[in-house]
Amino acid sequence: MVKNPLDNDIKYVSGVGEVRAKLLERELGVRTLRDMLYHFPFRYIDRTRIYRIADINEDSASAYVQFRAKVTGKSVSGEGRKRRFSIFVSDGSGSAELIWFQGIKWVEKRFELGREYLIFGRPSFFRGELSVIHPEVELVEKALSRREHSGLQGIYSTTERLSTALGTKGLYNIICNLWGIVQGQIHDYMPERLRVRHGLVSLEEALFNIHFPQSQERLRQAQYRLKFDELFGIQLNIQARRSARVSARDGFVFNRVGDAFNTFYNEKLPFPLTGAQKRVVKEIRRDTVSGTQMNRLLQGDVGSGKTVVALLSMLLAVDNGFQACMMAPTEILARQHFASISRMTEGVGVRVAALTGTTRAKERREVLAALERGEIDILIGTHALIEERVQFSNLGFVVIDEQHRFGVEQRSRLWTKNAQPPHILVMTATPIPRTLAMTLYGDLDVSVIDELPPGRRPIRTVHYNDSARLRLFGFLREQIRAGRQVYIVYPLIKESEKADYKNLEEGFAAIVRDFPLPEFRVSACHGKMKPADKEESMRQFKDGEADILVATSVIEVGVDVPNATVMVIESAERFGLSALHQLRGRVGRGGEQSYCVLMSSEKLSKESRTRLEAMCETTDGFRLAELDLKLRGAGDINGTLQSGAAFDLKIANPTLDNQILQLAQEAARELLDEDAALERSENRPLRELQARYSGRQDVDFSMIS
Repeated sequence: MVKNPLDNDIKYVSGVGEVRAKLLERELGVRTLRDMLYHFPFRYIDRTRIYRIADINEDSASAYVQFRAKVTGKSVSGEGRKRRFSIFVSDGSGSAELIWFQGIKWVEKRFELGREYLIFGRPSFFRGELSVIHPEVELVEKALSRREHSGLQGIYSTTERLSTALGTKGLYNIICNLWGIVQGQIHDYMPERLRVRHGLVSLEEALFNIHFPQSQERLRQAQYRLKFDELFGIQLNIQARRSARVSARDGFVFNRVGDAFNTFYNEKLPFPLTGAQKRVVKEIRRDTVSGTQMNRLLQGDVGSGKTVVALLSMLLAVDNGFQACMMAPTEILARQHFASISRMTEGVGVRVAALTGTTRAKERREVLAALERGEIDILIGTHALIEERVQFSNLGFVVIDEQHRFGVEQRSRLWTKNAQPPHILVMTATPIPRTLAMTLYGDLDVSVIDELPPGRRPIRTVHYNDSARLRLFGFLREQIRAGRQVYIVYPLIKESEKADYKNLEEGFAAIVRDFPLPEFRVSACHGKMKPADKEESMRQFKDGEADILVATSVIEVGVDVPNATVMVIESAERFGLSALHQLRGRVGRGGEQSYCVLMSSEKLSKESRTRLEAMCETTDGFRLAELDLKLRGAGDINGTLQSGAAFDLKIANPTLDNQILQLAQEAARELLDEDAALERSENRPLRELQARYSGRQDVDFSMIS
């Protein structure tokens, strides 16, 4: 097999070499020519425009500028790390100072008095005087004699180490040298008919114009093609998985709606189902009679009644002679589900058991034996359910609660407990915008519970700054004296040198001081505690033995304390919208009016203020999730997806590029319907694109915040 030239080591490109190649790999993950070629500029500057110094003002300070000027003087000041080298220049309309703090010996030798240079950099002003720190400088004659690839020069994301080693234009120069090697050798994996149908330029043209745009329109076409490629590659994998599942036709068929379901539905329901819950139950019912294995994602805001829907689904399995199980991410949540499901199914004739990491050895042996004999209908537990010794008699339905807290491998081990795969229902209370769900979970059918049960009061959310702290403490005393409980959440455990945010240890001390024992009882809970201590603190609060729980966001999921009516979030500007909304959802679970108090400093960025205002305006988690993605923008969202090890998105954004995503999804479905294995000669090159995006892993959506 002939090696693709794009797989060659970057060290062979002029201007790189062994040392810089290692630096590029360490700092940017760039090892091959392809890696470098797919390191796209994040913005562009117009190098055809040359300013007069007099025309550069403080409004220009946010952008790069370019001007011609003659050297009129030099100076060196300071010593050691504070040493500073200055060049003074003038163009007749005004003067400027060029400043260097590093590489001074090298820079000193480059300049001659009276010579004219082309200067490029970001301007700054001190007392009205123009200065440029570490500019890019070149003799005017040399600059004018050189033919640039493009008038629009790309600015590449870099690191401090790389900038020091390569200079301000280092990555751009490497790209220029690299292009001379790869030009004419970039093969296009996209079939011609797909390119024509979707108006896509060739891959080589797209890569050239993303680095060296010949015009704004060519740049737009290049971006469109490369975004389409990324989203199409992801969809090829997602739709292939969906097609394989649907075509297998190996799902258990739940024909009966029997005694367990009917008794619970008619006699035991804690409240009438909402329209949204009824719709989701019908969707699950339709799946389980289709003969195809169900793979469904159930989204529902905190308190929307997902557990009741899951229970009704598991009772369908029991009525048809199958076992069901529910896996939760924490001990306390698993025990909570066990208690509520045992209570709701009392008298229904269903055998429910629990299995967690703390289940005693004797009880564990009894549960495992009964499970294997088919004497347990519904098993509820934690990661303990995926242990090899846990063997079901006939597992037909699996529920994964807060699914994003489990890895793919963990989940898959659970649903391979049967030779024939059980139906799968994965649930999340973290609102996932539709566009993101399409990208990450396009192989799952998605159900949404978008109504709250009747009688649930909306949570009142207010935003205070530190000056209102005494007022807050007075309000908390009133609530606790009325028999209510309070959460106080901090973003950090200990004081951070880098961020001036309220920390848990300081906060705990202040709460104990301001709420003297024994009148009010305070407990603490954070991720650094031993699991047993953390569980005990949670239990004390849940059982009413503590009035105030001081915690970090570990309590975001899994605590159901109907008597807790106040959620105070300290340094709320430190949290994203998704996390704030999840924390708010810990209150409002009883009949009393509940409150969420967002505490922040008085100095807030525009984005932080927008987030906190949105929290006060709406309790709709899906609206907040969409706003969060818009606020964070392409760079941040892609960064989250990459740090979550999902898809290596370099340029596409699932939210902002929603139209391209829908076209890519449609194109992938149609192509795979015709050629599922990509065996046709014109489609075979697409296997390269499919392979590039085949590594699906999960994203912790609590990070998208």
